[in-house]
Amino acid sequence: MTKSVGIIGSGMVGQTLAKGFLRYGYPTMIASRSEEKRQELKSSIGGQIKTGDFEETASFGDIVVIAVKGNAALDAVQTCSDARLNGKTVIDTNNPIAPAPPENGVLPYFTGQNESLMEQLQSAAPNAHFVKAFSCVGNAHMVDPDFESRPSMFICGNDVTAKDEVIEILDKFGWEIEDMGGVEAARAIEPLAMLWCIPIFKGSKGNYAIKMLHK
Repeated sequence: MTKSVGIIGSGMVGQTLAKGFLRYGYPTMIASRSEEKRQELKSSIGGQIKTGDFEETASFGDIVVIAVKGNAALDAVQTCSDARLNGKTVIDTNNPIAPAPPENGVLPYFTGQNESLMEQLQSAAPNAHFVKAFSCVGNAHMVDPDFESRPSMFICGNDVTAKDEVIEILDKFGWEIEDMGGVEAARAIEPLAMLWCIPIFKGSKGNYAIKMLHK
């Protein structure tokens, strides 16, 4: 039986992933705190999309996706509550981008070198099974990325079964998966967004994804 997906966050990342999950046959609900926004989402996403508030959406999903601004991610997880996320695979798409402009194209982060946003989220909901994914690429390429070969999606998390669920999704979505291990690996994965954003902020019109080569 196909698992249901609840997406917390109604921005471009959330909407892109909602369309992707619907395309691949996952019953999907997307969350917004605003009833007006929820009605807009039904129109803009279309299909069989369902909408709800954060708590309803977290309860709906067998798999929950956190797709909000980095500085709102901890609040979003706390609003959903550990009880609603208990035992579930929770996909963390977020990067700890600070609300300040880039410096010479480099995004500022509000975490330090030896910490990650994902670790903060896992601590806030210790009974959930967080898996980092979709954080190393722009929303335009999250589903069916159109490059010469499959780009790499870097993931991490402490629960093997949860990672297997996410790997199955990523394979359907067109990715080559690179499992970096436990939650601490998010300290290396999250800064990848800084890297691919540099040419964008410096005026490049190209499309970017990252690929790890093996020999």
